[in-house]
Amino acid sequence: MRIRVKICGITRPQDARVSSDLGADAIGLVFYSRSARAVSPELARKILRVKAPFVIAVGLFLDADSTYIREIVDSVPLDVLQFHGNERPAVCGSYGRPYIKAIPMGTDVNVKAYAETYPDAVGFLLDSHSVGEAGGSGASFDWKKWPAGVDKPLILAGGLTPNNVRKAVLTTRPYAVDVSSGVEAEKGIKDKEKLAEFINEVHRVNCSQNQFA
Repeated sequence: MRIRVKICGITRPQDARVSSDLGADAIGLVFYSRSARAVSPELARKILRVKAPFVIAVGLFLDADSTYIREIVDSVPLDVLQFHGNERPAVCGSYGRPYIKAIPMGTDVNVKAYAETYPDAVGFLLDSHSVGEAGGSGASFDWKKWPAGVDKPLILAGGLTPNNVRKAVLTTRPYAVDVSSGVEAEKGIKDKEKLAEFINEVHRVNCSQNQFA
């Protein structure tokens, strides 16, 4: 299975363009005002105008007011929503978009049981954050806690960098990896060389898997 790459916390159109050109499968936009990587609807639209075709746009929310989420969904061309808070399953599925639910691996969580409470989610993002955090801290969790028996795509996040992503994907075998701070020059500003190194490392794993498939 080919491992996908999502570059999250995009705050500039040029970073979306570079990520797309380097082969990212998805870019993430943060709609959480307390994040250093938060974007306005106006900036989000500018960013999404320059991404390449077939690159998925993901919007991240954390316990946001439903009216605000609907305003974003109506005004920004998002393909997938990503929820990081205590949003109830019925709420997550009420916006007319597929959604991903983040699972806080910074807590003692039963991933399989947690996932079963969100039956309509198209996938789950396993991040190092604790409850009430948006992620992007640069910290990783113990990959030995990677669960078995979850029948939805699992996305690995938290503390990934060009230096450790190969080991991470070989250890966990995720559907995709999600990176933010690990490819930045500073918060919200992506580094082109780090982006290229990160994506190339994932591509190398994909090529080696195809070779021995």
